[in-house]
Amino acid sequence: MIEVTFVEACGKRTTVQAAEGATLMQIARDNDVEGIRGECGGSLACATCHGYVDDAFLPEVGGAGEEEAEMLDFAACEVKPSSRLCCQIAVKPALNGMVVHLPEAQV
Repeated sequence: MIEVTFVEACGKRTTVQAAEGATLMQIARDNDVEGIRGECGGSLACATCHGYVDDAFLPEVGGAGEEEAEMLDFAACEVKPSSRLCCQIAVKPALNGMVVHLPEAQV
């Protein structure tokens, strides 16, 4: 299992165990993490799973693709260089210990 920590805007930290291949959005929803809505179910049709990848994991995760970057234009909160849609990041062993900071709002 791979450990991922979600940090809500209020500072609340939720650390969960995830199976390889699951997306950050799925993991957050399965573990009732506040701040990830994922209204489109991961079909890259909304921006309600917006998160900020901790700088230590940015090189491993990489940047948003063209479609994802376009969707991020609709994010409710500030888009930063570390912004990604959590539905587009599949968990792998190299992401063990990853931290994802969540914005104040998704809609």
